[in-house]
Amino acid sequence: MHHGIGFIHDLAVVMALAGIVTVLFHRLKQPVVLGYIAAGVIIGPYTPPFQLIHDQDTIQTLGELGVVFLMFSLGLEFSLRKLFRVGLTAIVAALSEIVMMLWIGYEIGRSFGWSAMDALFLGAILAISSTTIIVKALSELGVKHEPFAQLVFGILIVEDILAIAMLVLLSGIAQTGELSAGVAFVTLGKLLLFMVVSLLVGILVVPRVLDYVARTDSDEMLLVAVLGFCFGFCLLVVELGYSIALGAFLIGAIMAESRHLYRIEHLVAPLRDAFSAIFFVTIGLMLNPAVLVDYAWPIASISIAVILGKLVSCGLGTFLAGRDGRTAMRVGMTVSQIGEFSFIIASLGLTLKVTSSFLYPIAVSVSAITTLTTPYLIRLADPLSQRLAKAVPAPVANVFGLYGQWLGSLGTQSDGPSLFVLVRGIVVPIGVNLAVVSAIFLGVSYGAGYAGPLFAGWLPDESLQRAVLWGVALVLAMPFLVAVWRKSKSLAMLLAEVSVQPAKAGRFSHAIRHAIAQLVPVVSMIGVFLLVAALSGAILPPVGLLAAVLVCAACLAMLLWRWCVRIHASMQIALRETFDERPES
Repeated sequence: MHHGIGFIHDLAVVMALAGIVTVLFHRLKQPVVLGYIAAGVIIGPYTPPFQLIHDQDTIQTLGELGVVFLMFSLGLEFSLRKLFRVGLTAIVAALSEIVMMLWIGYEIGRSFGWSAMDALFLGAILAISSTTIIVKALSELGVKHEPFAQLVFGILIVEDILAIAMLVLLSGIAQTGELSAGVAFVTLGKLLLFMVVSLLVGILVVPRVLDYVARTDSDEMLLVAVLGFCFGFCLLVVELGYSIALGAFLIGAIMAESRHLYRIEHLVAPLRDAFSAIFFVTIGLMLNPAVLVDYAWPIASISIAVILGKLVSCGLGTFLAGRDGRTAMRVGMTVSQIGEFSFIIASLGLTLKVTSSFLYPIAVSVSAITTLTTPYLIRLADPLSQRLAKAVPAPVANVFGLYGQWLGSLGTQSDGPSLFVLVRGIVVPIGVNLAVVSAIFLGVSYGAGYAGPLFAGWLPDESLQRAVLWGVALVLAMPFLVAVWRKSKSLAMLLAEVSVQPAKAGRFSHAIRHAIAQLVPVVSMIGVFLLVAALSGAILPPVGLLAAVLVCAACLAMLLWRWCVRIHASMQIALRETFDERPES
């Protein structure tokens, strides 16, 4: 009972002081996020004369819930539909920004004599802009629906995806002390596989379950179902060795495809606001004002580097992708700050005990400074771009104009779909189906340790156990393997038609095309078999039993061919219906 009273006391102090300070910040027309951080500093252990919080660990735990709801809300705003619409510009701009800021942050850290791990985490902290702060600033300035703002949202979507990958890579580097190219490739491959399969299966299942629950017209039942999916999926992700932030983001992106997205957002918003407020307060709790004084020069230098570095990197990437100079300037100035993802990355370094204690307060201070400058930078973007346009020499301006015209002409050269578009329309489904096949074999391999004792009673021979498990995985993967075969044949026919021209091959054109159309699918399936064998080495049976399983599977595939095609087609239709449906307002 005493512990419960102490917790209520701490929570009351946090929420009461956060409310008072944020009202004051709102009156001063400053970002509310800074108010939460300031409240945390006031009640923190480093602020005299006495400590207001008695159980800081419990408040930190509530702050972790804030991370879950914050990332979950970012996922709800993500939406795969938006990703398909952002185009090449957002990808180029986000990549150029992240790569340059990683390098700038690392070099700044090393120039101050910090360790390589501190410098690496600093680069990652500076690489990601704040979705929360940017959306709030654009809304308050009334420019949220302008074209440049929509491009900014696309860049933020790409950044969120790359930030998740960075979290995984940084965890690997922190645990091993180094990261080779091979390890990075395997890590990113596993992450991509997990994300693709999670999104695919989740979009097929979760929106339909939520639609069923929503028919009851009970907000309570819908909220409980949403939270159940959220925390259940987060638990699964943690069990698989990934961060809870990744799980919250992915399940949010999955629920973003539900017809009841706006209703879900409305129900989750109070929880998100309450727990994210506690999260930002916990950031202030860890902020030692003495550290800020000692590191005033690094904070000032890093703040300037964030503003100028993001303006140049993201603005240049936007321009190189084909947008005009004014749009590039507005985009670069809008994203010139760091925020919630930077705090999560800084927290990761502290949790893993691989970064110095001063890095976290530096990240918070830089975020506070750049958050304050964001609205002013957005307002200055147009006047600055006009002055630069007048200052640029005429020959240079002509070169920039010709470059923009050339990029614009690339998209209008062909009346029909290009070869690249046709090939992409076949290769992407092949990749998705291979991801599902890989996940099935990895899942069965992972479950082999649990299935062994069940088999021991009636199938004592380990080789036979492997053959049964591998055969089960093969049967489960059969609809997707059939889809890979059919798509490979389509790709082979397209390549044969394009690569073999009658003018050069003459009367052998038909024979060569037929050979290519037959050979490519066979080679493709051999490659698929080698991939599956490598992934399922733990349950791969001996050669003799493996051959017997393959023969049985081939016979079963011929018998169930039409059934496999229908099953896969039904999944495709279900996915298409999910994406075609629009959320109810």
